[in-house]
Amino acid sequence: MPSSAVRIVFKETFLNRLENQVDYISLDSPTRARKFKNDLLARIREVSKNPYKYRKSIYFDSPQIRDLIFKGYTIVFRITDERIEVFGFVKYQSSVSD
Repeated sequence: MPSSAVRIVFKETFLNRLENQVDYISLDSPTRARKFKNDLLARIREVSKNPYKYRKSIYFDSPQIRDLIFKGYTIVFRITDERIEVFGFVKYQSSVSD
């Protein structure tokens, strides 16, 4: 079980999809886009406290891969001994990463 000082690593697939979504939201409201991104990143930082409290991923058959649900979006992350890797960001896409 990871300790409370587990480092969170954001993979390129997650960052690209997040930026695309923030860009899309900003077309309507740049302020809302910034708030969405800040609130989402704050929620992801909370994962390191107790990563196993989140549901086992519906996309993968592994107890180390979990789903965080945020405003209808699914953020998929992998728990390892050294870190938490955030790699998936899904709402309407058919797959977790590109």
